[in-house]
Amino acid sequence: MRKLNSDISVRHLEYFITSAEHGSFRKAAAILCVQESSVSRRIRDVEDQIGASLFVRHPGGINLTVAGQRFLRRARQALDHICDGAAEVAAIGRAEGGYLKVGLFSSLSSGFLAELFQKYDARYGTVHVDFAEGEAHSHIAAICQFQLDVAFVIGISDWEACDTAYLWSERVLVALPEDHVLTGMAELTWKHIRDERFIIRDTAAASRIRDYLVRRIREVGCEPRIEPQRVGRYKLLKFVASGRGLTLVLESEGLIKIPGVTFRPLGGEFLDFYAVWSPRNDNPAFLTLLSLARTIARSVAVPRLEKTDEPTSEPSQIRGPSR
Repeated sequence: MRKLNSDISVRHLEYFITSAEHGSFRKAAAILCVQESSVSRRIRDVEDQIGASLFVRHPGGINLTVAGQRFLRRARQALDHICDGAAEVAAIGRAEGGYLKVGLFSSLSSGFLAELFQKYDARYGTVHVDFAEGEAHSHIAAICQFQLDVAFVIGISDWEACDTAYLWSERVLVALPEDHVLTGMAELTWKHIRDERFIIRDTAAASRIRDYLVRRIREVGCEPRIEPQRVGRYKLLKFVASGRGLTLVLESEGLIKIPGVTFRPLGGEFLDFYAVWSPRNDNPAFLTLLSLARTIARSVAVPRLEKTDEPTSEPSQIRGPSR
């Protein structure tokens, strides 16, 4: 890296540029609201630093030398960069600009996250937001490496390097073919679906979902039938429409319109969502997002039954249906 041995400051550049543009130390001093001697002295300091004369002095004013003409172009570029950088940092500090990287599991189409980012965009529309869909373990790794600012995940685990905050809960829905006999019921229980075949996504999170299904269906006296499929969420719902099996979705995903699919709530089943972030993250755009998320969470807060501060590896905390 090149080492600069110079005492040239931004003020020096301002004095030089103003003098060059007006052809006079006197006029430059009047514009800068300083003494003419102060301008002349600072210009001489610059000339001493770079070892070349920048102006030819004469009774009528000053003219740039060849060296001065070249230095003027560089000085303007340097000052522009400094001003642009200061404006950018100031905008980020006000969260009026900058970048935000967000990890998602839930859908943005409706629910808490839809409201959060609609309000955030309305207030901080110049912040560029990048979304990354994935599983909790990959989001946490990215947060620890500052590749994500925040992730919204289901449940909490032993993430010692991260801070977490509970934000909202969603009901668990059963996705059924629209001609299924159970669509005639307003709400389902595990007993209603214990003999059904389930299809789930073949992803890292699927093992948690599979364990969840196995445990709950065994509790009602049956051995579950589960088929992992290497497809995305929308394709999985199309499989449901074709009669290949049932699947579980979040309440925010229940508004997804897939021909041949209908949704029914699973009584008493809720999933808790948390924000996860690094306590060392001081990105102002993230801090304003977290503050807004907490404000929205307080406005829609409802009593949470069986609340616990202990980490859990389960994909949900089971609570009663009173909401």
